[in-house]
Amino acid sequence: MTGQINPPNRLLMGPGPINADPRVLRAMSAALVGQYDPVMTGYMAETQELYRQVFRTRNDATLLVDGTSRAGIEAALVSLLEPGDRVLVPIFGRFGYLLQEVAERCGAEVHSIEREWGTVFPVSELEAAIRRVKPKLVAVVHGDTSTTLAQPLDELGAICREHGALLYTDATASLGGNEFAADDWGVDVVTAGLQKCLAGPSGTAPISLSPAAVEVVESRKSIEAGIAAEGAPRSPRRIRSNYFDLGMILDYWGPSRLNHHTEATSALYGARECARILVEEGLDVAVARHELHGRALAAGLQGLGLTLFGDQEHRMNNVVGVFIPEGLDGEAVRRTLLEDFAIEIGTSFGPLHGRIWRVGTMGYNARKDTVLTTLAALEAVLHRAGAKVAPGGGVTAAYEVYA
Repeated sequence: MTGQINPPNRLLMGPGPINADPRVLRAMSAALVGQYDPVMTGYMAETQELYRQVFRTRNDATLLVDGTSRAGIEAALVSLLEPGDRVLVPIFGRFGYLLQEVAERCGAEVHSIEREWGTVFPVSELEAAIRRVKPKLVAVVHGDTSTTLAQPLDELGAICREHGALLYTDATASLGGNEFAADDWGVDVVTAGLQKCLAGPSGTAPISLSPAAVEVVESRKSIEAGIAAEGAPRSPRRIRSNYFDLGMILDYWGPSRLNHHTEATSALYGARECARILVEEGLDVAVARHELHGRALAAGLQGLGLTLFGDQEHRMNNVVGVFIPEGLDGEAVRRTLLEDFAIEIGTSFGPLHGRIWRVGTMGYNARKDTVLTTLAALEAVLHRAGAKVAPGGGVTAAYEVYA
């Protein structure tokens, strides 16, 4: 109990988290400075501009929420929603249910529509629901790792705007490895996390809010006693969380530097490095990298004789769902892969639990060597478990994609 931690080396090829880029880990080990040191506030400003590029937005209100990706979700929804507000939540996987639950906990009047796991919504179905519900907010997951699919959003923002609704999306699983364009798509609020395509550790949630969304937050502004100047706003409709109050968090990141909380310095260093690496690579290049290695992984899994899960036209670039062969103990295969090869792949949730594995290739792990290594190891474990696999079929199929 008194020794240093010494975790084993793993190759994390599940749906996230993944192995962080070594440059991110090095950045997180840098010396601490005070939260109002000009160096620190300079890093905060740099981080904001980097994430504007990552989200493809010019929103001034682009910053970090200290906490995992779920912290970003909670901050967005609790700051936008009041009791009785109408919310539409399209659900096509586990994380749609999460948005539904958080909105319900905000006291909102939640209307949900659902699709079978493995499919996404046609835009006509979303538009019909918006016309019927007349929501203040449409809250939808972009890429849901539970089903490995991405919901097209490119037309949804304009539809929401036409009907007076704000559009919020959780892009935790997709940002950095799949096309995303907040401004072009008319997304009002987007949140993410670092532990997938952004190649960092969980613990920080980038967020961006449009001017329309900021207006809603500002209308509920209430600065806590003890830090409020004389005459500071105290709204009777104040946001029901102090920590996730985006009104005060925006002031903390803005020119007033409101002392709302102490910034998680090391986490900010890591988040800044995640965005810097991505911008340095080029967003389009990073998306193409994820698409290539995701396509090679999918081909390799099929080359082993496995069947892919879900609508492949809308599969995310960075994670593949694959059916567990009949008669095979899926958890035993995962355990052997971890114990013998130090490779982790994912199980799934809800109606897919025990039916599919989820194999990811994202962030720092979206590389040729990780894909080929995973396919070769999986072939060996499947063969040992008694499954019929084509010898060398996985690696050969992946090589054909790379060729």
